[in-house]
Amino acid sequence: MDKFSSQKSAAQFLYPSIEPFDRRMMDVGDGHTIYVEQSGNPDGTPVVVLHGGPGGGCSPAMRRYFDPNHYRIVLFDQRGCGRSKPHASVEDNTTWHLVADIERIRDALGIETWIVFGGSWGATLALIYGQSHPEAVAHLVLRGVFTMTQRELDWFYGGGAGRFWPETWAKFRSLIPEDEQGDMIGAYNKRLFSGDRAEEVRFAKAWSAWENALATVNSNGQSGDSPADYARAFARLENHYFRHGGFLGQDGYIYDNMDKLADTPGVIVQGRYDMICPPEAAHRLAGLWPKGDLRVIPVAGHALSEPGISAELVKIMDRMVTGR
Repeated sequence: MDKFSSQKSAAQFLYPSIEPFDRRMMDVGDGHTIYVEQSGNPDGTPVVVLHGGPGGGCSPAMRRYFDPNHYRIVLFDQRGCGRSKPHASVEDNTTWHLVADIERIRDALGIETWIVFGGSWGATLALIYGQSHPEAVAHLVLRGVFTMTQRELDWFYGGGAGRFWPETWAKFRSLIPEDEQGDMIGAYNKRLFSGDRAEEVRFAKAWSAWENALATVNSNGQSGDSPADYARAFARLENHYFRHGGFLGQDGYIYDNMDKLADTPGVIVQGRYDMICPPEAAHRLAGLWPKGDLRVIPVAGHALSEPGISAELVKIMDRMVTGR
């Protein structure tokens, strides 16, 4: 759940484009290799960026939220997406595999503690990683919070958001027979994993388009046509995770484990009009987090590229290294 619209709207707040000083493919076992990169200052404050989706992959624009003179910026593509291999694979691909992968990256790069920066599904993963390894997390910086509850999934795939965008929801739903529309995640799952690549791509593009269309506060309900390979990986991985409740074993797992982050400082940047991940979850999370600071951006939706969200995130990261 981390769609990008145009990064141009946020560009005025970001640092100039940079290239990594290190790129590598890391074997994490189970037949998976993941893409990992480092940019900025090799001796700077480490920050790891967790992209959304699941299945969204990282992008060069994500490097630009951090002062490259002060930060050692670590980006990676989670299992099955981006430049990681095998592409679009859901085998041995769960939240717990990803948590273990993050630790493998930290160990391989010789990092003791780092700032964990993530939005949407990246915020979900950041929270679960932080709860699993609080000793490794210096600070959490979250955006567009998603806590992997059934309530949130029902909002987006059960008609809640569709009440605000009925024409866009109708298009998403129209591909599914009426007798299956009571479980859109399950219905799309059948088609995203049918074994017929053309069918998988068709439904992957529809799945991606529904989310893309609602990403920004200025949306008109339309979205561009995602490339087939990207859409297929994004939709298959996201559907796989959502169908299994994030592999957390219980609804409300993140809330029930917030005591593990009692001593971990964090900031939540949340768009007031986020249609994909409504502010309710961020508000509830902040209430359970003694050192969590919730900042609601008045005119913003879900996307990282929302100007107000980008400006606030850059300001937060600047203050962490300058103290201003």
